Parts: sequence; C-alpha cells; structure tokens
Amino acid sequence: MITFGSLMAVLALSAGCGSSSTSPSGSTSPQGPGIDFTININGDRGSSSYAPSPLTMRVGQVVNWHNLDSIEHTATLEGMFDSGRIPAGSAHDNAVTMSRAGTFTYHCTIHPGMVGTIVVQ
Repeated sequence: MITFGSLMAVLALSAGCGSSSTSPSGSTSPQGPGIDFTININGDRGSSSYAPSPLTMRVGQVVNWHNLDSIEHTATLEGMFDSGRIPAGSAHDNAVTMSRAGTFTYHCTIHPGMVGTIVVQ
C-alpha cells in the first residue's frame, strides 16, 4: 500500500528530473508562456547594453526584453519592432516573433549608444 508520505517523496524526486531550459546561445531563462528568449537590458553600456548580444535564434522564435537597469529603456529596430518604454525592473509586455532570417541591430531610442544584435537563422 502506498502511503501519502511515500507518494509525496516520489513526486518531489520526479520534480527534480527533466531537461534544462538553458539555451545554447547563453540567453537567460524565458519569461512568460511562449517566450523562447529573454534579453536583459543592463543600462547604457554601448554594445554591452543588452545581454546576450548577439542572440542567435531561429525564424519563428519569440524574444522579450527585461530591463534590469534603474531607468527606462527601449528595444527598437525601425520598421520591425519597437518595445516602447520599458520601465526600470520590468519586462516588455509585447514579445517579438522574429519572422525572417538575418542579422538585426537594434537600439534604445532614449540612449542611442545602446545597441544589441539578434541573429535569426
């Protein structure tokens, strides 16, 4: 007969099994359902403002930005996507599906020296 305690022990052990969510490109864990990658905004640090950068992903995958800085920023690529202002400590509300292959360099419209790159294969 299986007791409640032994059932809980089995469930606890099985919860630790499974695959890792770390991607080969070194991105952070996804935030929210349906998001494949999250890019962290680290502040006005030129080419180190967004991490990972470059982010390599496949056509059709979804990316979001999380602002880790103490002031607001954007993630903008004219004609393709614009996050709008992402408040300090917040994630962008509208994740972006990358629908075509290429290398895309985006920036912060508030701080134009902040740049990041997404490579879509």
